[in-house]
Amino acid sequence: MTDPTYGSTANTGGSATDQVEDQVRDKAQLAQDKTRGALGQARGRLRDQVDQRSTQAGDQVQSAAQDVRKVAEQLRGQGKDTPARMAEQVADRAESFGSYLRDADGERLLADAEAFARRQPWLVVAGGLALGVAASRFLKASAGRRYQAGSDYATEPGDPYGSRRDLDPPL
Repeated sequence: MTDPTYGSTANTGGSATDQVEDQVRDKAQLAQDKTRGALGQARGRLRDQVDQRSTQAGDQVQSAAQDVRKVAEQLRGQGKDTPARMAEQVADRAESFGSYLRDADGERLLADAEAFARRQPWLVVAGGLALGVAASRFLKASAGRRYQAGSDYATEPGDPYGSRRDLDPPL
């Protein structure tokens, strides 16, 4: 007679290999569940950040719209009706965009951005190209400054660590 407390395979209905496979499957399922939970938490935090940032941006845009309205009032007071009307139109659109940013959640912002990209793909490509050119110009300019800053150190005989040269060129 075999004692069931010592793990006889005859009483468990499977071989040791089956038991190990079951344990591996259970561990893999547990790892998947933990990963899904962590991913869900990360998405939730990201969604909260997008909501918070879009609300802040909306408040700032609406504040700028109020400033433009004040400028429009000043222009109207000076008798400049055409620029005042244009400023009010800009303020109206900015206020509308600000309230959209403040009220929209991350899912809506993403859906609207995708819809815009589908309607105007060439505009999105042109914007990406413009951003790429601007970024490359920025990087090129900053690399030149870093190179210049690095060449401001010279090694003199007797000074193995290099000494700082005068940054102002002689006149």
